[in-house]
Formats: sequence, structure tokens, C-alpha cells
Amino acid sequence: MVTILDRTNLSNAAPLAPADEKRVRHPEKAHKPDTEVLRKPEWIRVKAPTSKGYHETRELVRSHKLVTVCEEAGCPNIGECWDKKHATFMIMGEICTRACAFCNVATGKPNALDLDEPENVAKAVRQMGLQHVVITSVDRDDLADGGAEHFEKVIWAIRAASPQTTIEILTPDFLKKPGALERVVAAKPDVFNHNMETVPGNYLTVRPGARYFHSVRLLQRVKELDPTMFTKSGIMVGLGEERNEVLQLMDDLRTADVDFLTIGQYLQPTRKHHKVERFVTPEEFKSYEDIAYTKGFLMVSSSPLTRSSHHAGDDFARLKAAREKLVAKV
Repeated sequence: MVTILDRTNLSNAAPLAPADEKRVRHPEKAHKPDTEVLRKPEWIRVKAPTSKGYHETRELVRSHKLVTVCEEAGCPNIGECWDKKHATFMIMGEICTRACAFCNVATGKPNALDLDEPENVAKAVRQMGLQHVVITSVDRDDLADGGAEHFEKVIWAIRAASPQTTIEILTPDFLKKPGALERVVAAKPDVFNHNMETVPGNYLTVRPGARYFHSVRLLQRVKELDPTMFTKSGIMVGLGEERNEVLQLMDDLRTADVDFLTIGQYLQPTRKHHKVERFVTPEEFKSYEDIAYTKGFLMVSSSPLTRSSHHAGDDFARLKAAREKLVAKV
């Protein structure tokens, strides 16, 4: 069983008995039977992180008491990104109120918000000298605004500490949180990302707490509020989707005027998570990329190891260039 330390009020709590020191990371999945784990093909394997840059980034994250999605979600690109001093900060804690079948982030009752977090994130961004930063979060359905105000404060703090840094946010869906999206867009991030994760036919089993067309509408609403803001979304493949379903999802996102699409291979975190139905070949990923460009996306990243935040800074520069080229044609 995979476990993490439960940090809730540890400083004030009485010493825990050894049996109580750890909590189950995914209690909602504990009763589920183990699923089959397919052997990874050569193109999906990565080396364990060992570089000096990786360890320096890890120490910086620890010293500022920050959480990264790189670690919490078990990203396969952590060695490469952290070696280059790239990290995706996950705000509002490491415990999510949702229980998606694909995700390795811990689920349960979250802690109170850390009021020092916006400043701590901003200090880390400045210290790392980041030109582009990605800020994501757990789902916080327990908060009246879903965490919108906290996103605001983080964006403002980064702007104050590092004015030249461009900011990309990867948000929850703010389901049933009126006014939350509008508040975040008004804070003026440079890129607004919200991942669809999978095709609509998989939502009940893969992403049961979300609603497909609500997520599409969320991305569309961003463009209505600020037509100049870049929008981005991503999906995983290998979850049992059909090719025509992926192509229909592309059409739905283009209807919402989404600029940037990422497509990556789903990797099963544990035997209790949704199984990998198959490993999609690099040739199929290239085919998806070619089709997505014909449908009008400004940027497409489609490969087995593509993740939402992988190469985000370089991709942002390419995204701006693609828009400028399109405007010049018009």
C-alpha cells in the first residue's frame, strides 16, 4: 500500500503511535482489486533522477515548504525538468477532494490554506530565476470559491516579486463555484490551462467528480472574458478511448477556441488505479499532432511522455510566435 505522511496540525498534535503515523494515500481505492500492470515499452522508460540540478531544485522546494505536482503526481519527467530548475508548484496543499481513477495525488480532507504560500511561491520563483512558471492545485471543493482567491494571491505575489516571469496556471474545474473562474481570469495569468484528461465516454470511470461539457464551457468562458489570454488543455491516451473520440474532443476544444493541446500516455500509478489499456505508439502520437494542427490549434505537443507542464516555458514562446504569425497573415 502506498502511503504518505499526514501533516495535519503535526506541530500541535500529541505524539502519534507508530501505527497511526501514516495515512493511506488513496483510501477510496483500498477496497478495489489489483489491476493488471502492462510492461512498459522502450519508448516510455526514463532514468531515475540523480543530477546535481535535480537535488538543488528539490532542496529549494523543501526549504520553502512547497508542494510540486512533479512529485505528488509521480511525473516521469521530474529528473529532466528539475535538472533545468523547472518545477510546477501545486498550491493549496497536497490533499485533493476528488478521487479520480488516474491520479496519484492523495485524496481526503484537506488542511487549511497556508496564508504564507503565495509569498513562499513567489520567493522560490525569484530565487530560481524562472522566466516562466506553472502553478496548479488540488481540487478544493471544500472551499466556497474552489480556491480562486488563493490563485489570485499567488499570481499577484509572483508579479510583485518577479515582474518579468510569465505565469501559466493549471486550474480545477471550479464546478458549482459561481464567480470563481471570473476572479482567476481577472488576475491576468498569461496562460489558462484546464485539462480535459480524457474523452467524454470515460468520465464516469476515470474522472467521476467532473463533467465533460462543463470543462469545455470553462475554457470557452475564459476566451469570452479575455480573448487575448492563451488557453490550453490536455488529455491522456491509453485509457480505452477510441481514435474517433479523440478527434471529436479536438473539435470540441476548437469550438471553445482553445489554443494549445497536449496529448500524453497515461501511466498507471498503482495497481489500485485505472489500468493502462494499451501503450499508444509514437507514430500514433505524431498522427494526432498532425490532425490537431489541421483543426486549427496554434500549438500541439503529442508524445508518450508529454505532460501539461513539460517544456512549458519553451512552448509558451512558440505559442506566442504562432499567434503573431497568424495575426500577420490576417
